[in-house]
Amino acid sequence: MSTAKRLTLIAAILGSFVVGIDATVVNVALPAIERDLGGGLAGQQWVSNSYLLMLGALILLGGSLADLFGERRIFRIGVAGFGVVSLACALAPTIEALIVARALQGVFGALLTPAALAIIIGTFPPSERGAAIGSWTAWSGIATVIGPLAGGQIIDSASWRWIFALNVPFVLVTLAFSTKIPVTARETARPRLDVVGAILAALGLAGPTYALIEQPRLGWTAPGVVVPGLAGLALFAAFLLWESRHRDPMLPLSLFSRRNFAVGNLETFTMYAGLGVVFFFLVLFLQQVAGYSALQSGAATLPTTAVMFLLSKRFGALADRIGPRLLMGVGPLLAAAGLLLLALRVHAHLSFLTDLLPGLMLFSLGLSMTVAPLTATVLAGADERNAGIASATNNAIARVASLLATAAIGAIVAGQFTSTLDANLAGRRLDARSQAAVAAAKKRTLGVVQLTGVPPAQRAALTRASEQASTSAFRAGIGIAAALVAVGGVLGLVGIQDPRRTPTSRAVHAEDCSGGQLVGQPLDAAQRTGGIPA
Repeated sequence: MSTAKRLTLIAAILGSFVVGIDATVVNVALPAIERDLGGGLAGQQWVSNSYLLMLGALILLGGSLADLFGERRIFRIGVAGFGVVSLACALAPTIEALIVARALQGVFGALLTPAALAIIIGTFPPSERGAAIGSWTAWSGIATVIGPLAGGQIIDSASWRWIFALNVPFVLVTLAFSTKIPVTARETARPRLDVVGAILAALGLAGPTYALIEQPRLGWTAPGVVVPGLAGLALFAAFLLWESRHRDPMLPLSLFSRRNFAVGNLETFTMYAGLGVVFFFLVLFLQQVAGYSALQSGAATLPTTAVMFLLSKRFGALADRIGPRLLMGVGPLLAAAGLLLLALRVHAHLSFLTDLLPGLMLFSLGLSMTVAPLTATVLAGADERNAGIASATNNAIARVASLLATAAIGAIVAGQFTSTLDANLAGRRLDARSQAAVAAAKKRTLGVVQLTGVPPAQRAALTRASEQASTSAFRAGIGIAAALVAVGGVLGLVGIQDPRRTPTSRAVHAEDCSGGQLVGQPLDAAQRTGGIPA
């Protein structure tokens, strides 16, 4: 491999690595951010969801921009912009400023992510491309391991602000290496930018998200909930209408006429909706209720990563032999069973080994059975001409699913916490300090009220009531996540068709899709001779 190619690969890996670490570490930092900047559960949701909103809505447009203006230029803009707004995140004086900066991170992430893969494809010939993409996807997976651990250590020993500030040196190195990226000639016609579609998608998703996050504070009938919610739904309907009529749509709706593509993306939506809820609320519960440190809560997610690394590729190989349908059905059902076990066992004073680990392991086993066959089936469901857009669509659907689920189920979790806390404290006389503490707990959700300077009986009652309310709310959220994941399993069993092998079919190997959309699995990492045909 030449020096120029090696530096190009390093630049692509570093760019994606920074985005991957940032995405995995932010959830671990949310309790510390809330303690420093406030904002309660709504603020925590927006810190996470503002990024997902812009990434999910604009990643298809980002791919078109790379096609139009060149992968190298768009990649460098994405990397540089991500670094600047990472610094803005680190310096954010208020929760509102942090949310805006996180949304801008999503914008630049939507430029960087598709361009990184396109650079590798354009730089390496087919004989070298598989190894290069393998390195790229491997480091994307490693980011999911390093992020929670390194981020947790940084948060515990220094400040959450450093998890954003440390992006800057990586960005500078990436920009230096990116000067070696070759400018490749375009072999296809340049697409027209679907700017209207991108705007409609972003606003259409933002409206319902805003309504769901603000509902616990304002109520379902408040104009601040009804107006943005209905307006968002109308704009999203307009987005679908626009895409159906536009000459060069950002999202070709004709792809969904293919059964496996449509059902696979629907299963992607339900699966990743459940996953988003689990990873968001589990970290909050462990830190704010169970008393885990940021490092401990980050380490608690490692069993899932470890099981995925050990088993996902093997289950992908099995799917290549027997077909994806059975694994796409049984896997989510096992994962849902693991989530139900987790919900039943979790409480405020949980033991990791006996209460948390068994459910996580069963959940991880089911997830490992599902991810590779699911990704390969969706990608194989598109024709060669739409291969790239099919991969990007599946990626966007996975991000949007997490966005909408954490917003919607967050409203349910907040309502369950408030109602249970009120029921537990019904009939008990509280002084002004206790009433203020209860009001603050309702805004935060998933937290324990621990007051000093009040009578011991009242202090114990407040602690016990808030622990029970937090546990009840967490179980409600995880129970709904389990239902979403289980629905994905039913869709797999009922809707997916095992593809028939034909000599001329385009093949997508599930064995090579082991990371799935957890690491933004690209189509090109899965294509080679043989495997699962379309």
